[in-house]
Amino acid sequence: MNDRSLSAGANVPVDAAGVRVEFGWASGPGGPDVDASAVLLAADGRVRGDGDLVFYNQPRHASGAVRHQGKEGAAAGTVTDRIAVDLVAVEAGVERIVLAASADGGVFGQVRGLTLRLVDMGTEAEVARFAMTGGPETVFIGGELYRRGGRWRFRAVGQGYASGLAGLAADFGVTVEEEDASAVTGPQARPEAEEERLPAGMRERLSLRKRQVAVSLEKHGAAGTVARVVLVLDASGSMSGLYARGVVADVVERMAAVAAQLDDDGAMQAWTFASNPARLPDLRVGELPDWMRHVKVGQLGGLFGRRRRRAPLPEGEVDMKAVGVGNEEQKVIAEVRAYVRADPAAAPTLVLFFSDGGVYRNAEIERELREAVEEPVFWQFVGLGRANYGVLQRFDELPGRRVDNVGFFSVDDISTLPDPELYDRLLSQFPRWITAARRAGILPPA
Repeated sequence: MNDRSLSAGANVPVDAAGVRVEFGWASGPGGPDVDASAVLLAADGRVRGDGDLVFYNQPRHASGAVRHQGKEGAAAGTVTDRIAVDLVAVEAGVERIVLAASADGGVFGQVRGLTLRLVDMGTEAEVARFAMTGGPETVFIGGELYRRGGRWRFRAVGQGYASGLAGLAADFGVTVEEEDASAVTGPQARPEAEEERLPAGMRERLSLRKRQVAVSLEKHGAAGTVARVVLVLDASGSMSGLYARGVVADVVERMAAVAAQLDDDGAMQAWTFASNPARLPDLRVGELPDWMRHVKVGQLGGLFGRRRRRAPLPEGEVDMKAVGVGNEEQKVIAEVRAYVRADPAAAPTLVLFFSDGGVYRNAEIERELREAVEEPVFWQFVGLGRANYGVLQRFDELPGRRVDNVGFFSVDDISTLPDPELYDRLLSQFPRWITAARRAGILPPA
């Protein structure tokens, strides 16, 4: 590997005024043709209009900054398809340029020697090189150009779509024809009277997010998956700032879209926890605005200040003073496990567990999650910040489990993470667990 070669996720600065993106592959009989494309994205991770997709049928962006240059034989047995990007001319409203390729007449597992080269158009020097290996994907994102601190950078991505151009288009907000849209949304994208009760803005966000959840499932080969969704929210003292700034409320709204897409009745069971766990009322989509009153943390003054007589809590309200302010993840894990055992479902259960860390009950948490391996539950943990996540962060490396029943990732500021990236990360391991759990007999066959 030379000093210009990148692995997936790696990034490099791009100091050139203009670059040429070359998707190259080995030509030969039996393999599909490959077509390069570029998608220009605003800060929200979506196109501003259908003109922000540049490909063979729309080869020039209106700004002139991005052009599809077409194919050429760069060497014997090798074909390249090229996109030229004038970085100086890219409009200020464009934050990212996604560089993708589609396979015509096959899948990327049949494409040999697939490589993305980034070339400085002024000097013809190679800026970066990224070798990729595909599978069942018909569209492959090789990399992306993005702004950071007033400068351009390139990141190697290597992410595929089994759903083809329709999946790529839906992911970034490009309009697709009605017949293509049905392949993207899947059987779970159905109208529900519950959603009509929402305020217009919230209803529109939910609709877009449900579609994005469907796209993410399609990408991972899990279109039409049905699951019971359980939400767990950390309410420890260190979370108070995230609650006060509305970050947790936004997380709840974004997770409601996951339940609306995956669960037959669109409902989501929910828990909060700190020193002790507490079950919250079930969250139904149509009740989302009112349900948000349950999103809160304990009041420190009430815990440590003068004791006062309090009015009885409204029905369904949780006494957050009884929940406390500590970190006892193992208790809520045990309670959710008990609920699943007492109320079995035909579909698997996906637990979406949000915490800002401070994990210290490592042995107890590990014991609970190891015992849960034989249960029809996948535990997806999401870290909210750079805190100590202990055993949760190490679980993928822990041996001695028949299936990997735990996923984990953390983000510095989840409110800045675009929906497509959030749902992709949230749902990437769940389909793999379903497959492994079926093979192990933990879930019934499909």
